[in-house]
Amino acid sequence: MAPLLLGTAATTAGVAGATTTAAATAGLFGTAGAFALAPTALTVGTGIAVAGQLQAGQAAKTQEKSAENIAAFNVAVQEREAKAIKERTIFAGKRQAKKAAEIKSALTAKLGAAGGLGSLVAADLAAEQAAELELEGLLIGFEGEELAGRALSQAEIDRLSGRVAKRRGKAAVSASRIRAGGTLLTGFGRTFER
Repeated sequence: MAPLLLGTAATTAGVAGATTTAAATAGLFGTAGAFALAPTALTVGTGIAVAGQLQAGQAAKTQEKSAENIAAFNVAVQEREAKAIKERTIFAGKRQAKKAAEIKSALTAKLGAAGGLGSLVAADLAAEQAAELELEGLLIGFEGEELAGRALSQAEIDRLSGRVAKRRGKAAVSASRIRAGGTLLTGFGRTFER
């Protein structure tokens, strides 16, 4: 009984009518059943390179996810800070208004005790004191709104930073997949060109 011949050996045996006992296989692991180290090493090396590139992409995605989470935390902190600033500003404004009322009342009492409530100087002095106290109240409100606005602006910057980090993570995964595909194709091309 003649051995089963495949590939080039089968074609040669059929044409020449000769019989052969050699295996007719050639491919990834060598010719005629012999183990070839170079193609196998190229294949394993390609697999390791592909795995490494995919892992690098996942690591970048994880890192960017961490950056996104940190940004979300910072957003929450800045928003709480803005709220606290607004609350402190309201409290400081009320405290200043109460203080201003006490100062005006004390001034009026002193001017009344001195008998000068009807004079123009006393009226000017009371008006000037009232204007200064009003200005102080407005400054407290302005400063509070300014600080709260800064905190909210920082929160928005952090929010955008988180979105950018998320996009960078997705891009890193896509890039690693593309690099892995290119490495895979190059590695197989080198393996089969031998």
